[in-house]
Amino acid sequence: MKVVVIGAQWGDEGKGKIVDYLANEAQVIVRFSGGANAGHTIVIGDEQYALHLIPSGIFYPDKIVILGAGMVIDPVALFTELEMLRDRGIDATGRVFISDRAHIVLPRYIAVDKERDAARKKPIGTTGRGIGVAYSMKSDRDGIRLADLGWREKMDELESGDRKFLAPYIDRLLAMSVDLSVYLVHRKNSQILFEGAQGTLLDLDLGTYPYVSSGMSCAAGAAIGGCVGPRALDKVLGVFKAYSTRVGNGPLPSEFDPDSEDELCRFVRDTGREYGVTTGRPRRCGYLDLVSLRYACLTNSIDSLVMTHLDVYDALDGIKACTAYRIGDKVVENFPSSIEDLNGARPVLRTFTGWKQPLSRALTYEEFPVAAMEYIEFIERFCETPIDIVSVGYDRKETIIRKSPWTR
Repeated sequence: MKVVVIGAQWGDEGKGKIVDYLANEAQVIVRFSGGANAGHTIVIGDEQYALHLIPSGIFYPDKIVILGAGMVIDPVALFTELEMLRDRGIDATGRVFISDRAHIVLPRYIAVDKERDAARKKPIGTTGRGIGVAYSMKSDRDGIRLADLGWREKMDELESGDRKFLAPYIDRLLAMSVDLSVYLVHRKNSQILFEGAQGTLLDLDLGTYPYVSSGMSCAAGAAIGGCVGPRALDKVLGVFKAYSTRVGNGPLPSEFDPDSEDELCRFVRDTGREYGVTTGRPRRCGYLDLVSLRYACLTNSIDSLVMTHLDVYDALDGIKACTAYRIGDKVVENFPSSIEDLNGARPVLRTFTGWKQPLSRALTYEEFPVAAMEYIEFIERFCETPIDIVSVGYDRKETIIRKSPWTR
């Protein structure tokens, strides 16, 4: 069975924890998009790990993890991450592979990335990791793939600085190379988990363009970046937080008002640890945006939702969610493509009663307070999509499974 996990918001939804949790029942975990601009925080007991390139399933000693064809790989970041894992007792030897179709991020891409964003009249707010430039080079057909590292003619075309940079990494990278399509065909009866990066609203085509990432963070990207046909994918899970966050510039229609809701924003940001894993930047925070979440469900054929960070609301008397936008004199219930409309949108909010008790004490969904269940079940009705998993903390144990994604 092949299960896809994607972000259903603007990234940072907690996909890393969910992939780590679900990987227990998978044999192979494939990350299909993005690069070192992504950041996943994994908490296992008293230990906390930050990953940027390597799939979260690496923490299980019997799992294979693969960096897919849709990824762009920074060799420095990759081997630094592998070294970090080794130093902390995680043996990844022989368990990390890279699709031979994945592209390489070169150091000059990083410099170009920073210069390009700084020169924009309205900067996008990229992580400055060279990701957009790598994807741009790929589209221009001037990039370099893992498969090309052994192609002498192609290597001779590169600038001398690029060849010098790559030289100490070539043998190590080629030793990890795999023909992903063939590899997965030979494991067609295995449980395979496809891990996305960023979120639907940062997808190059489906997101709030131009304030998006450069890769495919939608469910369709799992087929392309995972080197399988779309009909081979059995289920799509969309991960979302109980509220909304965004890093960098671009619209966030349900954002907390900085004048009247600054205290609420600081509470959510600090309680939810809303600071970028990759950049350390504080995330912008707002109410759960159900308009965009329903859009994510529709455009990704999401079979079930995974809700995270619900426990952040444990101490509040009441909470709110955005159910429509007010744009000018109109109430809009569908997610617009126009950035001008999104920038001018004001949230239409619905209020819910708080539950005023720690959800982490619950061992089953039935043990949740009624108010928490009412919030969850309203979201399900609004999005016409079930919420099958609810995370109420950072640890693996703080996860409530209502229905296993490994069932058809």
